Amino acid sequence: MGDFVRVEVADQIATIRLDRPKMNALNSQMQHELGEAARAVDADPEVRAVVVYGGERVFAAGVDIKEMVVMSYADMAAHSRGLQGCFTAVAAIGKPVIAAVTGYALGGGCELALCADFRVAGESAKLGQPEIQLGLIPGAGGTQRLPRLIGPARAKDLIYSGRHVAAAEALSIGLVDRVVPDAEVYAAALAWAGTFTGGPAVALRAAKQAVDQGVEVDLDTGLEIERLQFSGLFATDDAKIGMRAFTDKAEPKFTGR
Repeated sequence: MGDFVRVEVADQIATIRLDRPKMNALNSQMQHELGEAARAVDADPEVRAVVVYGGERVFAAGVDIKEMVVMSYADMAAHSRGLQGCFTAVAAIGKPVIAAVTGYALGGGCELALCADFRVAGESAKLGQPEIQLGLIPGAGGTQRLPRLIGPARAKDLIYSGRHVAAAEALSIGLVDRVVPDAEVYAAALAWAGTFTGGPAVALRAAKQAVDQGVEVDLDTGLEIERLQFSGLFATDDAKIGMRAFTDKAEPKFTGR
């Protein structure tokens, strides 16, 4: 896919692999390639689930500070739209997405992990939003996605302090969903992704959209989003297959249509 981001597909699972040694610092080129990779796997009908992975040693240590230090306000005002856009492309993938977090997931790395539906972390992983220590704030979604995930007070603690959060604490506050031995992170993420590959792809996309859009609106509007998604699924083959299998006491074989 690119010099620093590639897509590997096996068994209906796409791995978006970050590969910019040593720390996967997310420079402009890598951000562009990440957005392109996200849009590609979203559009690929053969892909049923996605894993975002930075390798055995590190997920991503953040946006490239060496690139940003020379930027003016005008530069960043223009650049920040693309920065947020590539992360939004990951969040918008209409399939289950799991971040496999090894080593550091800091700043932009943490913000990338927040774009996934689920996060599997290694026992020695460290997550955080240290931008305040540079006189900045998170700029790729951290001030918005983090409080939606762990609550405003906990998010403020991490953003105001810039401290690194160890895997055990990250699990306890809901920042990650599972903690496994470091060597098992990618395998655990793949195994989790594999539980979705035989599922009803259209219904999974509808469920993701209903939840993600619903948390942004009032309850009545959210219920209407749910109603429309629910009703629309009655036009799919998978709904007919699933309901017929239930009445026949058989195992459904979904087609993704």
